[in-house]
Amino acid sequence: MIRKATVDDVKKIQKLINYYAKRDKMLPRSLNELYENIRDFYVSASGKKIYGCCALHIDWENLAEIKCLAVASTCTGRDIGSKLIRSCLQDAKALKVKKVFALTYVPDFFEKFGFQRISKRKLPHKIWNECIKCVYFPRCKEIAVMREL
Repeated sequence: MIRKATVDDVKKIQKLINYYAKRDKMLPRSLNELYENIRDFYVSASGKKIYGCCALHIDWENLAEIKCLAVASTCTGRDIGSKLIRSCLQDAKALKVKKVFALTYVPDFFEKFGFQRISKRKLPHKIWNECIKCVYFPRCKEIAVMREL
């Protein structure tokens, strides 16, 4: 079941994200950051278990970012990531956002949903506020993808 995340989910979301961060597959997230942005998150959950997470963060009036997409390693291939992406895209449409982007190490996955690779230089300077705090800045290897809604 895909649902909006609650504060009770934060520590489980962090554990899931940081599992992949320790393997250099995504960026680590602090509890503080997750609590501050919990309203952005969707989770795939059953009972008290969290099997996946994803966030839609609004950056500006016509631009949002899909962030923190992670699926438990024991649950890959079960369409959880696809359902989470679809939930974020539906939310973006309901909010009347015109474009959605992501910074990812797996652009092929996003391309299945109509995203296209773009130069990071096409993204507004506002999004770099988070990047300058990143341990990988300025040697970031993430690939920018974008989709118009």
